[in-house]
Amino acid sequence: METVQDLVHVLADKHGRTRESLLPILQDIVEERRYLSKEVMVDVARELDISAADVFGVATFYTFLDTVERGKYVIRVCKTISCSMKGKGDVLATIEEMLKIKPGETTPDKKFSLLETNCIGWCHKAPAILINDTPYTELTPEKVTEILREYIKK
Repeated sequence: METVQDLVHVLADKHGRTRESLLPILQDIVEERRYLSKEVMVDVARELDISAADVFGVATFYTFLDTVERGKYVIRVCKTISCSMKGKGDVLATIEEMLKIKPGETTPDKKFSLLETNCIGWCHKAPAILINDTPYTELTPEKVTEILREYIKK
């Protein structure tokens, strides 16, 4: 397994070493490592010759750039008014009941993390969630129960 420094160097070679390269590098690190540790943010800052505070500021601004370790399956529940009006509350309550966690928490086995997030782009098919990068739309408590049962089996 390559070190964090090696990964950062490879991604800087791929995307460049300018300030504009920061976001694509961070996105690729999250894709590869699942979150941005303090160590990796410092390594990115060194590689791009920018302050660690700048890297941290960008990383914490974007909700899809996790700065804490999450579960294998990250469930992001859309919290927009569209989803709320179409039953997001019942869907969220079903997820909380099934997994025994609240938004911001991870199951003890590190299999699931539950987050509420701003618009995920599926307002026309509300309520919606993302599990990792897979969208699920037009949800009901029954539909989300079926979906989670499949993930629990994995």
